[in-house]
Amino acid sequence: MTQIISGKEISEEIRAELKEQVATLKAGTGVVPGLAVVLVGADPASEMYVGMKNKAAKELGIHSRQISLPAETPEDELLGVIDGLNADPAIHGILVQLPLPGHIDEAKVIEAIDPMKDVDGFHPVSVGRLQTGSGECFAPCTPAGVIEMLVRSGHDPAGKHAVVVGRSNIVGKPMAALLMRKGRGGDATVTVAHSRTADLGAVTRSADILIVAMGRPEMITGDMVSEGTVVIDVGTNRVDDPTRERGYRVCGDVLFDEVKDKAAAISPVPGGVGPMTITMLLANTVRSAEIASDRAG
Repeated sequence: MTQIISGKEISEEIRAELKEQVATLKAGTGVVPGLAVVLVGADPASEMYVGMKNKAAKELGIHSRQISLPAETPEDELLGVIDGLNADPAIHGILVQLPLPGHIDEAKVIEAIDPMKDVDGFHPVSVGRLQTGSGECFAPCTPAGVIEMLVRSGHDPAGKHAVVVGRSNIVGKPMAALLMRKGRGGDATVTVAHSRTADLGAVTRSADILIVAMGRPEMITGDMVSEGTVVIDVGTNRVDDPTRERGYRVCGDVLFDEVKDKAAAISPVPGGVGPMTITMLLANTVRSAEIASDRAG
């Protein structure tokens, strides 16, 4: 029988561990991990996501600060807010919710965040350290969550051939780096495929572990997967469905009903990778607080 890898269950397991870590840190050093989330504008999806982050942080005993700015906020003012958070010892993680209004340079904003408070893992220093394995850094939350799903469900990538479909800076590239690095969750042989890959099916059929993050609904079909493959579907897509009351359904990048019959294990959408992203953001924040406490001590 195919194993269903539940991101929801693994997320709950990690959050229970984090709650204990937060309590231990507070009791031993008096340090309370602090996460600041900066929201520019009033995008409903962003507001909902930020609300989920704040709620999850508070449940774990993490101090959560939300800074909401109007959409017309000048870039210099936003950079000033980030400078203030960089200098605040009570804040260990800084997250600027993307996307930002068009008049603000996202790259400049990301680069303004102290790399040791870059719990999203998007700063160029974080990216470089992840690639080279040198220095303390925080991995982007979604690929870090995928690693936890694999390891905790009994599918250690070490020695396996992992195929990553997708080459984005947020998922595909850091996913490959995490799978290749030495140590827990790594030591895999990695192939990165993408929309321009010739005969994509031949590449995906070669995988022991297949991680799909293309943003294309149900593009990986049953004939593109070999028997016994472990499949992690990172995609979250909304497709029209007149048979549903709301007029659409949510699906991944993998055609679940076909692929699950061949896979040894597979993550569903929803309920797979999605719940892991916020959890890994909180894990990065707690780790940042622990590092800051060690340096202060």
